[in-house]
Amino acid sequence: MSSLLITNIRQLVNVREHTSVLRGRELADLPCIDNAYLLIEEDTIAGYGRMEDLPASNQQPATVVDAIGAFVVPAWCDSHTHIVFAASREEEFVDKIRGMSYADIAAKGGGILNSARKLHDTSEEELFNQAWKRLEEVSRLGTGAIEIKSGYGLTVEAELKMLRVIKKLQEKSPLSIKATFLGAHTYPSEYKNNHQGYIDSIIQDMLPVIARDKLADYIDVFCEEGFFSPAETETICRAGMAHGLKPKIHANQLHLSGGTQVGVQLGAISVDHLETMDEAAIQALAHSNTIGTLLPTAAFFLRMPFQPARTLIDAGCAIALASDFNPGSSPSGNMNLVVAMSCIQMKMLPQEAINAATLNGAYAMELGQELGSITVGKKANLIITKPIPSLAYYPYAFGANLIDKVMIKGEWL
Repeated sequence: MSSLLITNIRQLVNVREHTSVLRGRELADLPCIDNAYLLIEEDTIAGYGRMEDLPASNQQPATVVDAIGAFVVPAWCDSHTHIVFAASREEEFVDKIRGMSYADIAAKGGGILNSARKLHDTSEEELFNQAWKRLEEVSRLGTGAIEIKSGYGLTVEAELKMLRVIKKLQEKSPLSIKATFLGAHTYPSEYKNNHQGYIDSIIQDMLPVIARDKLADYIDVFCEEGFFSPAETETICRAGMAHGLKPKIHANQLHLSGGTQVGVQLGAISVDHLETMDEAAIQALAHSNTIGTLLPTAAFFLRMPFQPARTLIDAGCAIALASDFNPGSSPSGNMNLVVAMSCIQMKMLPQEAINAATLNGAYAMELGQELGSITVGKKANLIITKPIPSLAYYPYAFGANLIDKVMIKGEWL
């Protein structure tokens, strides 16, 4: 059995014997060991402790890495992305700078429908190649687990094409990848005046094939004014649940959409976005097992108010952080920036942000028993930083690349 010993770690971060979803005040508790060692066997964490307690039997592994001055952190768990897309949309970025509204851009063929047209005309092989490059990029930035959604297809064949690409990524990549079916992202133009017709297509034409070919773990719906109502969201999610897909909801991004309450009612794994929350939505989330996933880089890019992280945490909610990597509203999968922005703009403590981007992110993909903390038996997905003075320096120095090495399942990238 191959073994690796990392020694002289300035601080080993998020060390836990047992794990569960962190709620409210628990997010501020980030157990660490100073002057630590970490033992890895094959792809798994096998032991850890203070250097002075390193057993003599562990001092002659196959490989030793001296991490003097460095922090070792669990790799990021990014539980909300849309990285399978055919083209960037920087022309819309310029239109927004010039003052065009989302509605104006959509009226001239922009937005999600723009991505859908481009995806329709792009081969499955090319989609895979583009997505693979993005996966490599985010893994070098420390992401070890990622959720990927469909939703730029909006036809039976194009949605299935996206999900097949995600399945190929799962098969080829060392990253832990979860797939989400988001056919209910918006209404395609041919169903503009026939919403029920498109919902019927999702339920009758898409879901049976997705279930048969095991192409998704989750079903997601954009519950929002002008998109899918709470009742429609529930109908689509229950249809997916009947095929074994668990719900995750795009909720409360632009308006008080009711998406949070629907997600809680359905027992959703997570409700994501949450820029627009009132007391009823906050209390519904706080008294549920559903995780609220915050996407600060989307709010930043769209110049929207940031999610009320402090209020949610103080109410006792379980919070995760994710990148929302997509071409329209968050063209970045840099979880280091997500963590920094959560501290700077949402007033999360560094400990809270790191817990939300590691352990709770893992639980938002049902990977909490495998990833997200330094725990014996979990996979060795790790970030080794460059020498830094403190853990708080990591989000503080938001413009610097502070990553020295990334390990995924016991292998250095």
